[in-house]
Amino acid sequence: MSAHDQLVLCLCELTRLLWKLLLPLVILCVLLVAVLVLLVLAVRLWLQSSRNARRAREGRPTVAFFHPYCNAGGGGERVLWCAIRALQNRYLDINFVVYTGDLGVTGQQILEGARQRFNIVLPRPVRFVFLQHRVLVEPGLFPHFTLLGQSVGSVFLGWEALTELVPDLYIDSMGYAFTLPLFRYLGGCSVGSYVHYPTISTDMLSVVRERNPRFNNPDFISNSLFLSAFKLVYYCLFAVLYGMAGSCCNVIMVNSSWTLDHILSLWRSPNHTSVVYPPCDVSAFLDIPLEEDGTRKCHSIVSVGQFRPEKDHRLQIRAFKKVLDRRKKGSEALKLVLIGGCRNQEDEDRVLMLRGLCQELGMGDRVEFKLNVSFKELKEEMSEATIGLHTMWNEHFGIGVVECMAAGKVILAHKSGGPKLDIVRPFEGRQTGFLADNEDSYVEAIEQILALSPDSRLQIRRDARQSVARFSDEEFEACLLAAIEPLMGTLER
Repeated sequence: MSAHDQLVLCLCELTRLLWKLLLPLVILCVLLVAVLVLLVLAVRLWLQSSRNARRAREGRPTVAFFHPYCNAGGGGERVLWCAIRALQNRYLDINFVVYTGDLGVTGQQILEGARQRFNIVLPRPVRFVFLQHRVLVEPGLFPHFTLLGQSVGSVFLGWEALTELVPDLYIDSMGYAFTLPLFRYLGGCSVGSYVHYPTISTDMLSVVRERNPRFNNPDFISNSLFLSAFKLVYYCLFAVLYGMAGSCCNVIMVNSSWTLDHILSLWRSPNHTSVVYPPCDVSAFLDIPLEEDGTRKCHSIVSVGQFRPEKDHRLQIRAFKKVLDRRKKGSEALKLVLIGGCRNQEDEDRVLMLRGLCQELGMGDRVEFKLNVSFKELKEEMSEATIGLHTMWNEHFGIGVVECMAAGKVILAHKSGGPKLDIVRPFEGRQTGFLADNEDSYVEAIEQILALSPDSRLQIRRDARQSVARFSDEEFEACLLAAIEPLMGTLER
C-alpha cells in the first residue's frame, strides 16, 4: 500500500470517528445549555423571591441608583442628588436606594457632603447599600485593556449590589452599562440609564484609526501600525458588546446632543432615548453681581473640573504660561485657579504632577489649586474671576462651563462636544463666549478676552448668563420626570 493510500485510509477512519462522536457531542452541548438555562432560571427565581419578600416587608416599591462614587464632587453626583430629590418630591410612596462604594463615610455624611458641595437637601432620607468591592472598577487595577477590565469588574460589582438588594426599578447613573442586563434578565427589574459619557464612542474609534495620540491613545500605540490595528479591532468588538448591553434599557436619558448621537449609533434604541440636560444650579450664581471689571488690578482665570486626565489641566497650565510670557510689563496681573475634586489616590498624584509642572515652568506662585471645595468657596472664587476656562476634548456636557456662564464669567471652552453643540451658543444673535481647540488658540482667545473693553466683556457676560437659564434645576426635573414616567407608572404600589 502506497503512502498516499495510507493517508486516505487514515483520513477515512478519522472521519468515521468524528461522525460517531458527533451525536454524543451534540447531546453534551444540549445538556450543558439546559443546565445553564436551569441555573439562570434558578438564580432569577431566587432573586425575585428576595424582592417579593422585601416588598412584603416594606409594602412599597424601591427605586435603586447605581453610583459607586456618589460621595465625589463632580457633575455626575449633582445629577444623582437632583434626580433623587425630584423623584422623592413627585413619588411619596416609593423607597429610594443608592448603591455606593464609599466605605469610609456614613450615609448621613454623604448627604451632608451633597448639601455642602451642591446646595442640595433631600426631602427624605435614602438607604445606602455599601459595596465592598469597588476596587473592581478602578482603572488602576487594569493597566491594559482598561475598558474591558472595568466593564467585567462592573458586572461583579453589580452582582454584589443585586444580591444585597433587588429593586423594582434599577437606574445606572454612572455609566456602567454592563450591569443593565444583569438587573433586567437576572433580577427581573425594569432598568433605566442616565448616560453622561459613552464608555466607548465613534470618536474614540476614529482617534485609533487615524493614529492620533491622546490621553487614552499613548504614543507607543499611535506610532505602531500593528498595535493601532489590534486596538481598533478590540475597540470595535467592545463597541458591539457595549451596544448589546445598553440596548436592553427601558428608558435611556442622555445629557447632551453629542452624547445622544453616540448612544443612538451604539445602542440603537431611538424610541427609548431622550436628552435630559444635567441640572446646573444656575440660580445659585445669580447673586454674583455683574459689574465692569476695568478697574481690577489682577484678572483671575478659573477652571472648574475634576482632576482627571481627560480634563487636560496640562493644556491650561501650558497656555497660561504662554500668556504670561506675552504680557507686557505694567499690564494687569494674572492668576490661574484650578478648582476640582479628587476621587482617589490617582487623582491626588495627578495634582502633585501638575504642581510640579507649575514649578518647572517657574510660575508656582501664579497657579492656585483648590481641591474638594465647598459650594460657598466655589462661589467666592467665581465672583473674583474674569475668565472661566475649560479644555476637555469632546466634553459630554460641561456643568462647569454652565456654572461659569451663570456666574457672569467670560467662558473659554473647548470647541467640541457639549460646549460647542449645546452651551456656548449665540443668544439672540449675540456672542456668549469663546471656543478654542489647541494651545495656541487658547492663548489667542485669552489675550482677545483681556483686550476687550470692560463694556464689551460685560455684554458677553450678560448674554451668557441669560442663555443658560435652559439648564436650570427646574428644567432638569421637568425633563427627567417626563422621561421616566413610563417606568414609574409600571411599579406596583
